Amino acid sequence: MRTRVKICGLTTIKDALAASRCGADAIGLVFYERSPRSVDVETAQAIVAQLPPFVTVVPLFLNPDAALVQRVLDAMPVDLLQFHGDESPDFCLQFGRRYLKAVPMGGEGDPVVYARAHSQAAGFLLDSHAPGERGGLGKVFDWEAIPTTLHKPVVLAGGLNPDNVADAVARFHPWGVDVSSGVEASPGRKDADRIAHFISEVDRVQF
Repeated sequence: MRTRVKICGLTTIKDALAASRCGADAIGLVFYERSPRSVDVETAQAIVAQLPPFVTVVPLFLNPDAALVQRVLDAMPVDLLQFHGDESPDFCLQFGRRYLKAVPMGGEGDPVVYARAHSQAAGFLLDSHAPGERGGLGKVFDWEAIPTTLHKPVVLAGGLNPDNVADAVARFHPWGVDVSSGVEASPGRKDADRIAHFISEVDRVQF
């Protein structure tokens, strides 16, 4: 199985094209104003308009108003929604799109129980934040805590970078990996060389 790569937190056309040319399967656009990687709808529109074919567009939300999600859907073609907060299953499903649900791995709760409520999600993104916190902090969680009974595709996130992603993929064979700060030159600005190195490390251990 080939592990897919999502480059998240893109804020410029240049960085989105660099990610695409390096072989990213998906790009993440953050619609959360408190994030240094946040984009407005107009910027996101411009980025998506320049993407080549076969690159999945994933807008990321954290406890948004439904109106914001709908505005994004109305403004651009979207393949998959990502919800990173405390959104209920009903909230996530109301938009009629497949969605990826972030599962907090940095707290005391049981991630399997957390994920079970979102049984209709397309997959689960395991991140290092605790319940009620936001992700994207560049921290690695205990990979040994990764559940084996989620029964959905798993996307591994949280502190991944070119130096550790090959180990993560070789050990756990996730459906996908998600990186943001690990391939940045500065918050919100990606480094094309680091993106290329990250993807090459994923490819190196494919089976």
